[in-house]
Amino acid sequence: MASERWDPAAFRTRVDAVLHRYVAEEADRFAEVDPLLAPVAGQLEAAVADGKRLRAAFCYWGWRAGGQPDSDALVRAAVSMELVHAAAVVHDDLIDESPLRHGRPTAHVALHEAVRHRSRAGAAARSLAMLVGDLLMALAGRLFAESGLPAAYLVRARPLWAVMARELIAGECLEILCTETDPDTSASLKVIRYKTAKYTVEQPLLIGSALAGAGPRVREGCSAYGLPLGEAFQLRDDLLGLFGDPGRTGKAGADDVRGRRPTALLAETWRLAGEDERELLRGLLGRRDLDGEGLETVREVMRRHQAPDRVEAMIAARVEEAVGALRDLDVPAHATTALTALAHSAAVRLS
Repeated sequence: MASERWDPAAFRTRVDAVLHRYVAEEADRFAEVDPLLAPVAGQLEAAVADGKRLRAAFCYWGWRAGGQPDSDALVRAAVSMELVHAAAVVHDDLIDESPLRHGRPTAHVALHEAVRHRSRAGAAARSLAMLVGDLLMALAGRLFAESGLPAAYLVRARPLWAVMARELIAGECLEILCTETDPDTSASLKVIRYKTAKYTVEQPLLIGSALAGAGPRVREGCSAYGLPLGEAFQLRDDLLGLFGDPGRTGKAGADDVRGRRPTALLAETWRLAGEDERELLRGLLGRRDLDGEGLETVREVMRRHQAPDRVEAMIAARVEEAVGALRDLDVPAHATTALTALAHSAAVRLS
């Protein structure tokens, strides 16, 4: 992609070529240990089969915002962000007991067949999925280290990897600890910030800019742009999870309600609901056997209090804040143009 014009489709093709080849090679090496490992190796490849490749894009444009030219080695380093994401998704689906991702069975569901003979097949499948996620994270670190960038560049960014891992795991832990408690908007937004916003936008940008040797002002601008945009991204995900088309999202639409997860959508509904409505919600939230009628009842309460509209307003405000931060940032024009386009594509989408 030598041109300065941002072409998302061409970039995704470039990322996928590196990602799929790298994971396929690693899956083959893994399966060579023993034929029994073939289903697990298959899940390594399944974990990276789809995706928007936003994290790689943000890492790339952090690099370009730092004044560096296009680089194949940087793209390889950026692809490691997609492996971090794949690992997080496998673990997240396992924690949430989600059955679908991109319209296909999640890792712990798909691996059930490999251990169907076990007396506790479900637990064994979940253990295998956990290990798939662990291996993906290890592969992410290896690809980053072997990207081909000079060692001096990698040293600048390495401390950010520890920050990214700490904050991502802190967010996952917060979500677990806040699940099945009375919904609270500020707590939900904190979960969003640490579980998703930081590793989706802010940290990839910061890693890319650190690799580029960018100064403090650029790094501060990356955070000022990345944090609100990352929150907008997850707020959109929450809306799509309950009000989106499952045919487009590829996810089970009732997951957040059945898991009684701490989403801002639910928290805003709870904040505005009367005691009778809260009592109704208490009887529906967290039920694994919740049917379509019960799910629609929850949606009706949300609509009654305009909770979806309130979350839409949160998204719009955060996108405006992110784009405003770009205007104050002295980076090359092509980086500003690309990051503006990424802001809108991350927050305004159907899947």
